[in-house]
Amino acid sequence: MRLSSRLRLFWFLLTLISFPALGHTDVGVAGGLLSGLIHPVKGLDHLVAMIAVGLWGAQLRQPAIWLLPITFPLVMALGGLAGLAGLPLPGLEIGIAASAIALGLAVGFAWRAPLWLAGLLVALFAVFHGYAHGRELPQAADPLAYGAGFVVATGLLHLCGIGLGALTHWPRGAQWVRALGVGIAVCGGYFLLAAAGGAG
Repeated sequence: MRLSSRLRLFWFLLTLISFPALGHTDVGVAGGLLSGLIHPVKGLDHLVAMIAVGLWGAQLRQPAIWLLPITFPLVMALGGLAGLAGLPLPGLEIGIAASAIALGLAVGFAWRAPLWLAGLLVALFAVFHGYAHGRELPQAADPLAYGAGFVVATGLLHLCGIGLGALTHWPRGAQWVRALGVGIAVCGGYFLLAAAGGAG
């Protein structure tokens, strides 16, 4: 099967799994640690961005492979505190969608950004993701356990991205990682359209 045929199949499969972002719907009451661990996996917008951070770190190799996945949860926790405090953050859903687009394209084009710039971009997007979930903490049955679970789950998703990024050591694998990055960017475009539609 030629690469173009595989990409067409990949896009088709993406359309089958497309569904609204569920990472921060504010529906129901969050629980404790287990709820925090499960929550990021239920939200496709958060899930794909977290995997993209790991993928990009793997593409950039040392020290980015560990620096990016450490930076994101740390800054995300600060964003969560800002959300908990009720500080204003305009364009929240657009920022979250933009994270999937930008990080997906960085992976798709195998962008060799300077370490400081890659870290800055990851930190910027972490603020949006953390803020969205910080707004949910007051409704949690156990806010501290829920927040801890969410941060741990985020780190595990980064590790999944790093694991997939190990494919970059082989030419064919590097092509698949880049294709996955493009797919993540496409998901981000879908989230952006959904955010624009919800704002309209």
